[in-house]
Amino acid sequence: MEEKGINPNIDRSKKAIFIKGLQKAFEDNVILRGVDLDLYKGENLVVLGRSGTGKSVLIKIISGLLPADTGVVNVLGQDVCCISRKEMDALRLKIGFSFQNSALYDSMTVKENLEFPLVRHAKEMTQRDRDRVIDVVLEAVGLAKAIHQMPSELSGGQRKRIGIARTLILRPEIMLYDEPTAGLDPITSIEINKLINEVQRRFNTSSIIITHDLTCARATGDRVVMLLDGQFQREGTFDEVFSTDDERVKAFYNYNFTD
Repeated sequence: MEEKGINPNIDRSKKAIFIKGLQKAFEDNVILRGVDLDLYKGENLVVLGRSGTGKSVLIKIISGLLPADTGVVNVLGQDVCCISRKEMDALRLKIGFSFQNSALYDSMTVKENLEFPLVRHAKEMTQRDRDRVIDVVLEAVGLAKAIHQMPSELSGGQRKRIGIARTLILRPEIMLYDEPTAGLDPITSIEINKLINEVQRRFNTSSIIITHDLTCARATGDRVVMLLDGQFQREGTFDEVFSTDDERVKAFYNYNFTD
Protein backbone atom coordinates (compact mmCIF):
# COMPACT_ATOMS: atom_id res chain seq x y z
CA MET A 1 0.00 0.00 0.00
CA GLU A 2 1.84 3.06 -1.30
CA GLU A 3 1.88 6.24 0.78
CA LYS A 4 1.64 9.60 -0.94
CA GLY A 5 4.93 11.48 -1.18
CA ILE A 6 5.68 15.00 0.02
CA ASN A 7 3.74 17.68 -1.87
CA PRO A 8 5.89 20.82 -2.35
CA ASN A 9 2.92 22.88 -3.60
CA ILE A 10 1.13 23.17 -0.25
CA ASP A 11 1.13 26.74 1.05
CA ARG A 12 0.93 26.52 4.84
CA SER A 13 0.78 30.31 5.12
CA LYS A 14 -2.70 30.29 3.56
CA LYS A 15 -5.77 28.46 4.81
CA ALA A 16 -8.55 27.48 2.43
CA ILE A 17 -10.68 26.37 5.41
CA PHE A 18 -10.41 27.30 9.08
CA ILE A 19 -12.67 25.61 11.66
CA LYS A 20 -12.63 26.30 15.39
CA GLY A 21 -14.84 24.85 18.13
CA LEU A 22 -17.41 23.38 15.72
CA GLN A 23 -20.27 21.61 17.46
CA LYS A 24 -23.27 19.86 15.93
CA ALA A 25 -26.01 17.75 17.48
CA PHE A 26 -29.29 16.31 16.28
CA GLU A 27 -31.57 16.54 19.33
CA ASP A 28 -29.76 14.49 22.01
CA ASN A 29 -27.32 12.89 19.58
CA VAL A 30 -24.08 14.92 19.72
CA ILE A 31 -22.09 14.38 16.51
CA LEU A 32 -19.28 16.96 16.59
CA ARG A 33 -17.87 18.02 19.95
CA GLY A 34 -15.71 21.07 19.40
CA VAL A 35 -13.89 20.23 16.15
CA ASP A 36 -10.82 22.27 15.12
CA LEU A 37 -9.51 21.90 11.56
CA ASP A 38 -7.30 23.71 9.06
CA LEU A 39 -7.09 22.97 5.33
CA TYR A 40 -4.09 24.62 3.69
CA LYS A 41 -4.00 25.89 0.11
CA GLY A 42 -3.00 23.10 -2.28
CA GLU A 43 -3.43 20.34 0.33
CA ASN A 44 -5.27 17.01 0.20
CA LEU A 45 -6.59 16.41 3.73
CA VAL A 46 -8.10 13.01 4.51
CA VAL A 47 -10.73 12.76 7.25
CA LEU A 48 -10.98 9.20 8.53
CA GLY A 49 -13.67 7.75 10.74
CA ARG A 50 -16.19 4.96 11.06
CA SER A 51 -19.70 5.33 9.66
CA GLY A 52 -21.84 7.65 11.76
CA THR A 53 -18.92 9.56 13.31
CA GLY A 54 -19.84 12.85 11.61
CA LYS A 55 -17.54 12.93 8.58
CA SER A 56 -20.31 13.71 6.09
CA VAL A 57 -21.94 16.14 8.56
CA LEU A 58 -18.65 18.03 8.62
CA ILE A 59 -18.47 18.63 4.87
CA LYS A 60 -22.17 19.46 4.68
CA ILE A 61 -21.56 22.21 7.24
CA ILE A 62 -18.53 23.43 5.27
CA SER A 63 -20.64 23.70 2.11
CA GLY A 64 -23.55 25.36 3.90
CA LEU A 65 -25.92 22.42 3.52
CA LEU A 66 -26.25 22.10 7.30
CA PRO A 67 -25.96 24.85 9.95
CA ALA A 68 -23.42 24.58 12.76
CA ASP A 69 -24.72 24.79 16.32
CA THR A 70 -21.67 26.73 17.56
CA GLY A 71 -18.15 27.47 16.36
CA VAL A 72 -16.34 29.20 13.51
CA VAL A 73 -16.40 27.76 9.97
CA ASN A 74 -14.39 29.99 7.65
CA VAL A 75 -14.18 28.98 3.98
CA LEU A 76 -12.04 31.01 1.58
CA GLY A 77 -12.12 33.93 4.00
CA GLN A 78 -15.87 33.89 4.64
CA ASP A 79 -17.69 32.72 7.78
CA VAL A 80 -20.37 30.37 6.44
CA CYS A 81 -22.32 30.70 9.69
CA CYS A 82 -22.90 34.40 9.19
CA ILE A 83 -23.06 35.20 5.45
CA SER A 84 -26.25 35.84 3.50
CA ARG A 85 -27.89 33.25 1.28
CA LYS A 86 -26.72 35.14 -1.80
CA GLU A 87 -23.14 35.16 -0.51
CA MET A 88 -23.38 31.44 0.31
CA ASP A 89 -24.63 30.65 -3.19
CA ALA A 90 -21.64 32.53 -4.65
CA LEU A 91 -19.24 30.73 -2.30
CA ARG A 92 -20.63 27.32 -3.26
CA LEU A 93 -19.52 27.95 -6.85
CA LYS A 94 -15.95 27.85 -5.52
CA ILE A 95 -16.57 24.54 -3.74
CA GLY A 96 -16.75 21.30 -5.72
CA PHE A 97 -18.76 18.54 -4.00
CA SER A 98 -18.10 15.04 -5.33
CA PHE A 99 -21.03 12.97 -4.08
CA GLN A 100 -20.74 9.31 -3.14
CA ASN A 101 -23.28 8.27 -5.78
CA SER A 102 -21.86 10.62 -8.49
CA ALA A 103 -25.26 12.43 -8.68
CA LEU A 104 -25.56 12.31 -12.47
CA TYR A 105 -28.84 12.97 -14.27
CA ASP A 106 -29.84 9.64 -15.85
CA SER A 107 -31.88 11.30 -18.61
CA MET A 108 -28.92 13.38 -19.84
CA THR A 109 -25.87 12.38 -21.86
CA VAL A 110 -22.42 12.88 -20.37
CA LYS A 111 -22.07 16.12 -22.33
CA GLU A 112 -25.45 17.40 -21.14
CA ASN A 113 -24.58 16.53 -17.53
CA LEU A 114 -21.39 18.55 -17.80
CA GLU A 115 -23.06 21.39 -19.66
CA PHE A 116 -25.83 21.81 -17.09
CA PRO A 117 -23.84 23.77 -14.45
CA LEU A 118 -22.30 25.95 -17.17
CA VAL A 119 -25.69 26.90 -18.59
CA ARG A 120 -26.95 27.63 -15.08
CA HIS A 121 -23.99 29.51 -13.61
CA ALA A 122 -21.93 30.75 -16.57
CA LYS A 123 -24.61 32.24 -18.82
CA GLU A 124 -22.10 34.53 -20.53
CA MET A 125 -20.25 31.58 -22.06
CA THR A 126 -20.74 30.81 -25.73
CA GLN A 127 -21.50 27.28 -26.88
CA ARG A 128 -18.00 27.09 -28.30
CA ASP A 129 -16.52 28.01 -24.91
CA ARG A 130 -18.73 25.45 -23.16
CA ASP A 131 -17.63 22.74 -25.58
CA ARG A 132 -13.98 23.61 -24.96
CA VAL A 133 -14.34 23.45 -21.17
CA ILE A 134 -16.20 20.14 -21.40
CA ASP A 135 -13.43 18.69 -23.57
CA VAL A 136 -10.80 19.81 -21.03
CA VAL A 137 -12.45 18.17 -18.00
CA LEU A 138 -13.32 14.99 -19.89
CA GLU A 139 -9.72 14.69 -21.02
CA ALA A 140 -8.58 15.32 -17.44
CA VAL A 141 -10.59 12.35 -16.15
CA GLY A 142 -9.67 10.16 -19.10
CA LEU A 143 -13.14 9.81 -20.62
CA ALA A 144 -13.16 12.04 -23.71
CA LYS A 145 -14.74 9.26 -25.78
CA ALA A 146 -17.71 8.95 -23.40
CA ILE A 147 -19.06 12.41 -24.22
CA HIS A 148 -22.24 11.20 -25.96
CA GLN A 149 -22.94 8.20 -23.73
CA MET A 150 -25.71 7.93 -21.14
CA PRO A 151 -24.84 7.34 -17.45
CA SER A 152 -26.52 3.91 -17.65
CA GLU A 153 -23.94 2.87 -20.24
CA LEU A 154 -21.01 3.63 -17.92
CA SER A 155 -19.36 1.50 -15.25
CA GLY A 156 -19.36 2.57 -11.61
CA GLY A 157 -15.82 3.88 -11.92
CA GLN A 158 -16.65 5.79 -15.10
CA ARG A 159 -19.68 7.40 -13.46
CA LYS A 160 -17.47 8.42 -10.56
CA ARG A 161 -15.02 10.02 -13.01
CA ILE A 162 -17.79 11.89 -14.81
CA GLY A 163 -19.13 13.08 -11.45
CA ILE A 164 -15.68 14.49 -10.65
CA ALA A 165 -15.51 16.07 -14.11
CA ARG A 166 -18.84 17.81 -13.54
CA THR A 167 -17.59 19.04 -10.18
CA LEU A 168 -14.50 20.48 -11.90
CA ILE A 169 -16.42 22.21 -14.68
CA LEU A 170 -16.69 25.53 -12.77
CA ARG A 171 -13.03 25.33 -11.65
CA PRO A 172 -13.62 25.23 -7.89
CA GLU A 173 -10.86 26.20 -5.47
CA ILE A 174 -11.91 23.54 -2.95
CA MET A 175 -12.90 19.93 -3.64
CA LEU A 176 -14.94 17.91 -1.13
CA TYR A 177 -14.92 14.17 -1.81
CA ASP A 178 -17.49 12.07 0.04
CA GLU A 179 -16.35 8.41 0.12
CA PRO A 180 -14.83 8.56 -3.39
CA THR A 181 -14.01 4.82 -3.56
CA ALA A 182 -17.21 3.47 -1.97
CA GLY A 183 -18.66 0.54 -3.90
CA LEU A 184 -15.74 0.28 -6.33
CA ASP A 185 -13.53 -2.74 -6.95
CA PRO A 186 -9.87 -2.49 -5.83
CA ILE A 187 -8.45 -1.75 -9.29
CA THR A 188 -11.00 0.99 -10.00
CA SER A 189 -10.41 2.43 -6.52
CA ILE A 190 -6.71 2.77 -7.31
CA GLU A 191 -7.61 4.63 -10.51
CA ILE A 192 -9.87 7.04 -8.58
CA ASN A 193 -7.12 7.64 -6.02
CA LYS A 194 -4.72 8.55 -8.83
CA LEU A 195 -7.37 10.82 -10.34
CA ILE A 196 -7.81 12.69 -7.04
CA ASN A 197 -4.08 13.38 -6.97
CA GLU A 198 -4.10 14.39 -10.64
CA VAL A 199 -6.98 16.84 -10.02
CA GLN A 200 -5.00 18.36 -7.14
CA ARG A 201 -1.91 18.77 -9.32
CA ARG A 202 -3.58 19.91 -12.50
CA PHE A 203 -6.25 22.23 -11.09
CA ASN A 204 -4.39 23.38 -7.96
CA THR A 205 -7.27 22.42 -5.67
CA SER A 206 -7.41 22.21 -1.88
CA SER A 207 -9.35 19.08 -0.95
CA ILE A 208 -11.02 17.30 1.93
CA ILE A 209 -11.42 13.58 1.30
CA ILE A 210 -13.95 11.84 3.55
CA THR A 211 -13.34 8.11 3.68
CA HIS A 212 -13.06 4.98 5.77
CA ASP A 213 -10.92 3.34 3.04
CA LEU A 214 -7.35 3.28 4.34
CA THR A 215 -5.87 2.53 0.93
CA CYS A 216 -7.50 5.72 -0.37
CA ALA A 217 -6.30 7.64 2.69
CA ARG A 218 -2.71 6.56 2.29
CA ALA A 219 -2.61 7.15 -1.47
CA THR A 220 -4.25 10.60 -1.54
CA GLY A 221 -3.64 12.29 1.82
CA ASP A 222 -0.92 14.88 2.31
CA ARG A 223 -2.21 14.90 5.89
CA VAL A 224 -4.62 12.58 7.69
CA VAL A 225 -6.92 13.27 10.64
CA MET A 226 -9.05 10.73 12.47
CA LEU A 227 -12.47 11.58 13.87
CA LEU A 228 -13.19 9.69 17.10
CA ASP A 229 -15.93 10.44 19.62
CA GLY A 230 -16.80 13.70 17.89
CA GLN A 231 -13.29 15.15 17.87
CA PHE A 232 -10.08 14.81 15.88
CA GLN A 233 -7.94 12.57 18.05
CA ARG A 234 -5.08 11.77 15.64
CA GLU A 235 -3.33 13.93 13.03
CA GLY A 236 -0.25 13.62 10.82
CA THR A 237 0.96 11.44 8.00
CA PHE A 238 -0.77 8.11 7.52
CA ASP A 239 1.97 6.26 9.40
CA GLU A 240 1.99 8.82 12.21
CA VAL A 241 -1.77 8.50 12.72
CA PHE A 242 -1.58 4.71 13.05
CA SER A 243 1.62 4.59 15.14
CA THR A 244 -0.31 4.36 18.40
CA ASP A 245 -1.46 1.93 21.07
CA ASP A 246 -4.94 3.51 21.08
CA GLU A 247 -7.23 0.50 20.74
CA ARG A 248 -9.85 2.52 18.86
CA VAL A 249 -7.31 3.38 16.15
CA LYS A 250 -5.87 -0.14 16.02
CA ALA A 251 -9.38 -1.59 15.67
CA PHE A 252 -10.11 0.77 12.76
CA TYR A 253 -6.89 -0.32 11.00
CA ASN A 254 -7.57 -4.01 11.61
CA TYR A 255 -11.13 -3.67 10.33
CA ASN A 256 -9.73 -2.49 7.00
CA PHE A 257 -6.87 -4.96 6.63
CA THR A 258 -7.56 -8.07 8.70
CA ASP A 259 -9.56 -10.85 7.11
